[in-house]
Amino acid sequence: MPAAHVSTVKTEAPIDARETRSAVAPEFAWRVLRLVNIFRTLAAVFLMAMFLVNQDPRLIGNAHPDLFFVTALAYFVCGALNDFAVTQRWPSVMGQSIGQAVVDTAALTVLAHASGGIESGIANLLIVSIGAISLIWARPRAVMFGAMAAIAIVFERYLSILQGTATLADSTPAGVLGGILLFISVAAHPLARRIQESENLARQRGIDLANLGQLNDYIIRNLRESIVVVDGDDRVRLMNDAAAKYLGTDRDQRGVSLGSISPRLLELAAAWRRGERGETPSSPSILAADGITVINPYFAPIGEGQSAALIIFLEDASALAERVQQSKLAALGRLSASIAHEIRNPVGAMSHAGQLLSESEALGKQDHKLTEIIETNARRVSTIIDNVLQLSRRDNTSPERIDLVPWIETFANEFTTTAQIPRDRLMAVGTASSVEVQVDPSHLHQVVWNLSENALRYGMAMDNPDGTIELVCGRRLANDRPFLEIRDRGPGIPDATRDRIFEPFFRGAAAERSGSGLGLFISRELCECNRAVLVYEPRAEGGSIFRIIFADPQRWEP
Repeated sequence: MPAAHVSTVKTEAPIDARETRSAVAPEFAWRVLRLVNIFRTLAAVFLMAMFLVNQDPRLIGNAHPDLFFVTALAYFVCGALNDFAVTQRWPSVMGQSIGQAVVDTAALTVLAHASGGIESGIANLLIVSIGAISLIWARPRAVMFGAMAAIAIVFERYLSILQGTATLADSTPAGVLGGILLFISVAAHPLARRIQESENLARQRGIDLANLGQLNDYIIRNLRESIVVVDGDDRVRLMNDAAAKYLGTDRDQRGVSLGSISPRLLELAAAWRRGERGETPSSPSILAADGITVINPYFAPIGEGQSAALIIFLEDASALAERVQQSKLAALGRLSASIAHEIRNPVGAMSHAGQLLSESEALGKQDHKLTEIIETNARRVSTIIDNVLQLSRRDNTSPERIDLVPWIETFANEFTTTAQIPRDRLMAVGTASSVEVQVDPSHLHQVVWNLSENALRYGMAMDNPDGTIELVCGRRLANDRPFLEIRDRGPGIPDATRDRIFEPFFRGAAAERSGSGLGLFISRELCECNRAVLVYEPRAEGGSIFRIIFADPQRWEP
């Protein structure tokens, strides 16, 4: 697996140096300033509405109506215009805090004075403004804002005393309100510190979760195991590269229905959700996009219930089959050594004795038939022994690069000469000017010779003894893998026995007397040890096609 490259999530853009002295993160400070500005605008609208609705008697602004209306209007305009500045984060947290504190203190103090003094209650709105702004800054600066508001309240009271609208005995509410503002500015510091800690913890948790999500996504996408994650509605939430290759799609299919990618896989998932696992085969399979790889899906729920999300593991069935096959071949290799030692010599002795017996002049016609049976079956047993010994040596491959187009021509000339058939009985057809493969030449020759001999012996229809065999090479459109096909127009292979033709010692009806039952089995084994696949396909309008699909040329190993 390649080295991981998991990017860490950035917390925020670089900030102004003047903003770093605040008690909380700049992001939180700007949110507080915008909320205070919204409060300021709504408070101005509410005060103007109360002033205009109730005029006789006035609830607020009764002492200086003109001053109240002008100040309230200016207060609203200031809040409305400042909304744009806060949204654009201009000029800075420091500038906005000082500006808003000064505007609120001046405007609310004037509005309270125009309404008859502190008793109107308008100055109490400073508690919200000073308290919110004090959350942003550490204690010295927060106390400065509180002191500024308290001084303004006290100044308004003494101004009223000088104008004769209040007495010195009425100064107590102003002092109480000023004390409250100072207390709030001092008490806001511990709360601001807690907010800062909570903000930092939440930010760090967000970074950790984002990085963990990126790491999980990277691991899943680069696992050798093929994984598809679907939600309860069978829509793809995650798919790694290995699964996308099997399904013949792109991995970025988030939100796409599983049925649009693989209807068969959706059918198996639906059956699993319905609890039909006991009624379906123990290992239901699907065919991969390349048309040759058999995939076994396994389902694991995420959460509880049949409608929960699913993790679908796609396993290449050929890998398990290869391990089983290796065990079989190991046992077969040991058996072949015993057969060569224990059977070949007695069979040779019997064959030699039969030949000597057939030369005797005392034998009659019936006895000669019996000696022919002995010799024929002795040769058959010897052929079986040779084939089994070939299987024990299947791993000794010497792959070379071969161009199939000229190779087929050479092979056709050799085969027709050896089989003593007309050259036009074996047609070489190339669908490309050059088709390179990586294969052991001796293995390829043996496989194609065996398949061509079978096509000549069994694949020609009895009523068409002059039929032709076609050797066709080219590249598959789906995955650009090179292939070689041996085609005939014979009777084909019955459906009942089609799945067993590659089993060892299996012989069809046409080969029961002369075949050993190992030809196709050995051919497939030789293909597999060269990373190729041998498959059978019925031919349209009658006949058979044996197709050798070679390894992907883009993944040849040095």
